This record gives sequence, C-alpha cells and structure tokens, in this order.
Amino acid sequence: MLPELSISQFGFVLNFLSFAIASLGAAAVFFFIGSGVNKRYRLAVVVSGLVCAIATYHYVRIYESFSNAYTLERAGAGARYVASGAPFNDFYRYADWFITVPLLMVELVAVLALPRAQGRPLLAKLVVATALMIALGYPGEIATDVSTRWLWFGLSMLPFLYTLYVLFVELGKALERQPAQVRGLISLARILVLITWSFYPIAFALKTVFGTAADGVFISTAAGDVAIQIGYSIADITAKAGYGLVIYFIARTKSELEMSPEELAIAETGHGMPVRA
Repeated sequence: MLPELSISQFGFVLNFLSFAIASLGAAAVFFFIGSGVNKRYRLAVVVSGLVCAIATYHYVRIYESFSNAYTLERAGAGARYVASGAPFNDFYRYADWFITVPLLMVELVAVLALPRAQGRPLLAKLVVATALMIALGYPGEIATDVSTRWLWFGLSMLPFLYTLYVLFVELGKALERQPAQVRGLISLARILVLITWSFYPIAFALKTVFGTAADGVFISTAAGDVAIQIGYSIADITAKAGYGLVIYFIARTKSELEMSPEELAIAETGHGMPVRA
C-alpha cells in the first residue's frame, strides 16, 4: 500500500522526477549529436544517447504513474496526498535498468575499441552479469515478506560483485593498451560505476530496515518512499548522463590523438572536425 504524503513530499518527488526527465533528455540529444568523435568510437557515444533516451521515456512513465497513484485530500484546514486507488507501477524503473544497465557496459567496451578476441568475452560477461543482477533484484523490490526481500537482495548482489570484479580486475588488464591520456578517464568511469551502483543496494537495504514492522512484514513509509524515489533519480542521472559524458570525453580524446596535424589544425579553428573511419 502507498503511504500518505504531505504536499511538500509529493511535490518534492515530482520535481525530482521532472528534473530527471529534463537532464536525461538533454543528455540524449547531446550524445546523438556527438560532434568531434571518429567513427571508430561513434558507437559508444550513440549507445550513451540511447541509454539516456530510454531512461527519459521510462521516467516520463514513472512521473505519470506516481502522479496518478495519488489524489489530494483536504481535511479541515490541512491537506495531504493519499492513494487514489490507481497502482504505482515501479516496474518501469526495473524495466529501464534491465535494458540500460547492460548498455552501460557496451559503452565502456566499445569506447576502448579492444581486439575482438579480448572485447567480446568481456562484453558477454558484463552484459549477462548486469542483466542477471537486475532480474534478481526485482522480486525483492516487490516482496512484502522481509525474509524474501533479503533473499533476493543477496542473490542480486552476487552478479553485482562479479561485475565489479570484471571491471576492476579483468578489464584493468586492457588499460595497458589504452593511450596514457585517457587512462585516467577510464578509471573515472569505473569508479563512477562503483559509486553510483553502490547506492542502489544501500538504498534498498535502508528502505527494508526502516520499513520493517514488528511481525516481519515490510510496509512502505512516507520518508522511505520519498527518499528512494529521489535517491534513485539522482543515481540514474549520474550513472547514465554523467557516465555518458565520461565516455564521450574518452571517445573525443582518442579521436583527437588519432588525427593528423592537418586535421587537428582544422578542428582547433572551430570549423568542424573531420570524421574518419
């Protein structure tokens, strides 16, 4: 059941959802333009735009669903938002993650431009692990039994930890092939994944702890629901738009390093940058 919200709590959530829509939508347009990137790295930037476009769509649906799930109720001199009877479909968020989180791994592997024999196995591991992580997390999100929530939480953490292992151990070996000028950016991309992705299990755990009743049944609280919606929105903006910007700068830097002196001179004049295969 949805908890009652004050006017400020309800407005706070909608404002953050709206901010997420604007931020992710603007980022999608920027990445699709993708100026200054050679064809070799173009795929990584286009996928960044696709991730933000998909997230924008789902945030529009989340905004509509959250807004329709509540109705304003006036009681004397006060007012509050109560459940309207329409369900709040939080599956939109998990549907978004199931699509976009594996694509975030595609961005990173694509911008590294690794040899096929090295890149394909890494990409397969990352895509499968991240998809499994999201798939295992959703049953825990909708469960009302606390033991069930913790069970699925633990299961989803296994592919999460494996993903971090691949990123920081196996993928770390591939950094030796990358230009020195972009190694710092690649490390930043991995750290950004670690920080932003760590928020999701932490938020899930805190929501479960503070929403647990004495009989072991999970009950949503107003503070918990507001915090989780705002927190997820901030994390999604950072993990998609912010991460995408890092991918873009890696692609742009590598493109500039591969330009001839003549092409670099043209680019520095502001008259455009040649796009080469």
